[in-house]
Amino acid sequence: MTRPVTRFSTAPLWQMTRQLAAVAGGRAAADLVITDARILSTYTDRISGPKEIWLSGGRIAAVKELGAYRAAPVPKAVYDAKGGILAPGLVDPHIHIESSMITACAYAEGALLNGTTTIFCDSHEIGNVMDVAGVETMLEDARLAPMSIFLTVPSTVPATSPELETAGGDLTPEKIGALFDAWPEAVALGEKMDFVPVVMGDPRSHAIIAESLKRGRPVSGHVYGREFIPGYAASGVTDTHEAIDRDIANDMADAGIWVFLRGGNPSTPWNSIAEAIGAITKDGASPKRFCVCTDDRDADDLLTFGQDWVVREAIRLGMAPATAWAMGSLHGATRFGMDGDFGALGGGRRADVILLNDDLKVQNTWYGGELMVEGGKITPLLDHCLESRYTYPKAAYQTVKLPAARKLLPELPAGPVTVNAIGIEMPGIALPHRKVPVTPGKDWAETLAAHSLTHVAVIERHGKSEGNIAHGFLHDFTLKAGAVASSVGHDSHNIIVAGLNEADMQLAVAEIEKHQGGIAVVRDGDVKAFVALPVAGLMSDKRVHEVAEETRALKAAWEEAGCAIPYMGFNLIPLSVIPEIRITDKGLVTVPQMAIVPTFEA
Repeated sequence: MTRPVTRFSTAPLWQMTRQLAAVAGGRAAADLVITDARILSTYTDRISGPKEIWLSGGRIAAVKELGAYRAAPVPKAVYDAKGGILAPGLVDPHIHIESSMITACAYAEGALLNGTTTIFCDSHEIGNVMDVAGVETMLEDARLAPMSIFLTVPSTVPATSPELETAGGDLTPEKIGALFDAWPEAVALGEKMDFVPVVMGDPRSHAIIAESLKRGRPVSGHVYGREFIPGYAASGVTDTHEAIDRDIANDMADAGIWVFLRGGNPSTPWNSIAEAIGAITKDGASPKRFCVCTDDRDADDLLTFGQDWVVREAIRLGMAPATAWAMGSLHGATRFGMDGDFGALGGGRRADVILLNDDLKVQNTWYGGELMVEGGKITPLLDHCLESRYTYPKAAYQTVKLPAARKLLPELPAGPVTVNAIGIEMPGIALPHRKVPVTPGKDWAETLAAHSLTHVAVIERHGKSEGNIAHGFLHDFTLKAGAVASSVGHDSHNIIVAGLNEADMQLAVAEIEKHQGGIAVVRDGDVKAFVALPVAGLMSDKRVHEVAEETRALKAAWEEAGCAIPYMGFNLIPLSVIPEIRITDKGLVTVPQMAIVPTFEA
């Protein structure tokens, strides 16, 4: 078996121009000719053919008329596409590998099955847990993966400030600058989530942005509210994936901000493309500065709702097929100034080539000219590449450090109070601040049932405090019984647990502590479902299909428990940069006021 294939298996273009010119001119043999195919051109947004593609050294030498290879030196191999469509590998401009709950090497398997060959990932999750060391371990992992993985350097670690939450990492402007200088894969600044401090001119926020701008790197964003767009654009932010409707998408596009239309499993919070794409399909905006992206996918959804699905969703919503594919490939590469390598089938580009059927479903994936997926299944070569995945250091398996004594419920109030509650409603991103009048019953069980409340607590898990635990309440979470808990509480990734009784809440937290990370569903003293996430409390070290199976079981148990939002929405409840109210280890935080409010008011 040959050596594993990585991004580095294909030489840079400057080393290959003479060889590619010789092949394109018919003076040297191609390594591979893929013949009898229609060609999806992301340059012209057209599908034409039949034609053929000549590959050499992991790059495209030329796109030729059908049968032209017969008049050239005999190629090493010929592949008959049988009239299928050849398209460039998909380029996902904004994802978080950690959200898949698998490592970078394992992520590549799911991505290649869906025709995604290049991603731009923001590793702020592991950065929030392990600081620079976490980001660098992810980069080492990415270098061994059989796909092209680039980093948008985490920009907002912690997401807010030590006064509002406790994170495991603190990526200062100096640390961010050092990451840019040490790692060529660091090509942009990751999503600047603290949009309120940015538009208000916060010194630290702008110092971080400056580290990217002074190196000529673009700045990615994350913003809610049309009123923030002018100040955000003026601060140097030039993309965002948080366009939740066509109005804000239009504002972003007119302000010079690239719009990443986020598509996802419609049962999760991530599917905002349906509304935002109206800026193009209804309001006539040019798609030239629009991309599609996935943002967050668990292992199960990665296999079912990949970047290829988002492209097809854009087509269903009114985009022409070739234009939609360009939005999923060339546009993302262009945004990061890397369209000379990725996103198209022109001469000199990397031979990241996808064979599609007429429904634009992926049949084959060539990565750097090597066949990784054939007939919708991984090849022995890809299987070989994934047999020896990157091994994370011991410290990555020791990140859940909880206080020994954990009181997860507040005392029952002696008389009537108003509860500052977190309202739970789909899709589960922005959550309303609800003031719920509460008259206590004889105990918490009676009180919760009478007011549609569920306990929620956040436990600091980085060992940096005196064992901070904050108590709060979810309104209309609709949990039937027991408890649910997760070590993926964005963005500081403290433990979040919600439940109707302390015993089940304690069991859920104990299960997470035992495995050094995970997501649990517990009822009546029994663990109904659990996904172990021992790598930084965020990721499994298993392969994608194994974790996908565990995740499907978790989702089934989560739904049976009656939770009003999916578990990925539950993980967002501590994310203290999204309106209107959140809970961190420091307490209830209102957004955009960025103020801590008490759980109970008289």
